[in-house]
Amino acid sequence: MIFICSPNNPTGNSIATVSIQYILENFNGIVIIDEAYIDFSEQASWIKQLEKYPNLIISQTLSKAWGLASLRVGIAYGSEEIIALYNKVKPPYNISLPNQTIASNNLNQFSRYQDNVNNIISEKAILKNELEQLNFVKQIYPSDANFFLIKVTDANLIYNTLISEKIIIRNRNSVVQNCVRITIGTAEENQQLITALKTLQA
Repeated sequence: MIFICSPNNPTGNSIATVSIQYILENFNGIVIIDEAYIDFSEQASWIKQLEKYPNLIISQTLSKAWGLASLRVGIAYGSEEIIALYNKVKPPYNISLPNQTIASNNLNQFSRYQDNVNNIISEKAILKNELEQLNFVKQIYPSDANFFLIKVTDANLIYNTLISEKIIIRNRNSVVQNCVRITIGTAEENQQLITALKTLQA
């Protein structure tokens, strides 16, 4: 099996369509595309390609754009043959009935989902503009997700300072040198973040 995360985490970039297509057509095995952040990307989901590629599995989640992280509910799309194999090896119990009910009810509220996506994309543009004004921000990497990977002068200092203000971001310094990952929040949360970051200005 080959696992592809697109948009990727923590970089936020989408994998080129031609690259994924090449893998699907030349790899003699199952290709799983993790589309947890696809709702925020301009690239189309690979769901429409399932009939063309019987070796393809797509995983998505209700945790991001649907705002249901606490449910821990994911979705797998695949051919009938692959789903049949899933059913043979899955645990003998499903997700709880309350979680199923909440998930099902929310999937019927597409306008709420669309509002969530639009708000996040709008706040993302505002936050990017604010972050670009900070002198310790060296680079904001292109992102098709609901977060930014940001190269800074001192990732550990920024992370620890924000933690002291009860603002949690991801310190990715051990993976990408001097980089932090910041998820887009509400307008109020983003402003709280910027206010805290401005105290670190030289």
